[in-house]
Amino acid sequence: MKIITTFALVVMSTIGAEFALAQASSNTSINMGETLVEPFKIMIDEEAIDDLKRRLASTRLPDQLDGVSWEYGTDLSTLTELIDYWREGFDWRAQEAKLNRFDQVLVDVDGHQIHTIHHRSKNANAIPLMLVHGWPGSVAEFHKIIGPLTDPEAYGGSNVDSYHVIAPSLPGFGFSQAPREPGMNPEKIALLLAGLMRKLGYERYAIAGGDWGAVINSHHANHFPERLIGLHSNMILAGPPEDIAQRERVTASEAALRESRGNYMRGELAYQQIQGTKPQSLGYALNDSPAGLAAWILEKFHGWTDMPQGAEGKLDDYFSKDELLTNISIYWFTESITSSMRIYYENRAVPPIKPMTYIDVPTGVALFPAEIYITPRAWAEAAYDIRHWAALEQGGHFAALEQPDTYLSELNTFFRMLR
Repeated sequence: MKIITTFALVVMSTIGAEFALAQASSNTSINMGETLVEPFKIMIDEEAIDDLKRRLASTRLPDQLDGVSWEYGTDLSTLTELIDYWREGFDWRAQEAKLNRFDQVLVDVDGHQIHTIHHRSKNANAIPLMLVHGWPGSVAEFHKIIGPLTDPEAYGGSNVDSYHVIAPSLPGFGFSQAPREPGMNPEKIALLLAGLMRKLGYERYAIAGGDWGAVINSHHANHFPERLIGLHSNMILAGPPEDIAQRERVTASEAALRESRGNYMRGELAYQQIQGTKPQSLGYALNDSPAGLAAWILEKFHGWTDMPQGAEGKLDDYFSKDELLTNISIYWFTESITSSMRIYYENRAVPPIKPMTYIDVPTGVALFPAEIYITPRAWAEAAYDIRHWAALEQGGHFAALEQPDTYLSELNTFFRMLR
């Protein structure tokens, strides 16, 4: 069964002079075979922080029509408030310190420097779990769940539900090196991440993610089913089955939700077209203007979160300004927005290495109602070995950040079946 992977996203980032790798001396590096796994800490230069504030202070905002909010794009008043907070109230150092609570490494995988959170549990029976983000996300999306995953008892959970968390920055995103040559599509990223897991010493492990992470993980499972304990997805993708009876086995509620989300997303796809055809042109503006970058990313968090359509100023009910700006700031400081957007282009342009077949890996699905793409269960069952399916009552695209408790519960429910 061929899985739809026309959904678009990103791949590329140059780690510039704006941040420095804080690592121990060479005698504290970990030698994993032929690979040096280097301890990593996020340390943005003070000069880069000062430069950001100067740019924010000189922002030139456009006008906005009277009587509108988000209909034409990012709402002016919401963005103005966020920019003011970014300049006057946001404390990058505090957010940096929160991320640095998690153990991180930089690993060379086939000549690509891959940054990853690698936070291990004290439980010897913990499942190695790789969490894969998408666009416009980052490893910061998982900051609420890494603690409960690695040390569940400290958060009121059971020690049985323990994981070693591996959360990589995708190539060209955040603190991972940007590819210098064309062709880094989701399938090739999957191969790199499989190599990363091997370099970290994991031969058997689980994978989870949404957005591009879901696409990448499907390729991962297609290439390496024997290495996977299980696959969890909060954006399962599958096309109509060839079997007509199975194709038509769609419930009324599934059909209604699929139609509703399809109608909504028809007005939300312009970003895919430009990022999939001319990411470089867009990148000049977004890499130069923090206000422009914030507007581009903020629109997606507003449009893909489970809130009443047309709601004004409601993002604060779902994400804090610190959470939004930490994610945006990672793109800004690493100058990775252009390289990240190229995944959309590469996804269209690069032919597959291995055509997608039936995914013979135990698969769990958390279907959040405001997800940007809705797959009926019967279609997913034709493409994956579905073991767990949960149609949830609320939540959107950025599940680990918007609905961390529900997302965590879903991961635990599924992986308990496989322990």
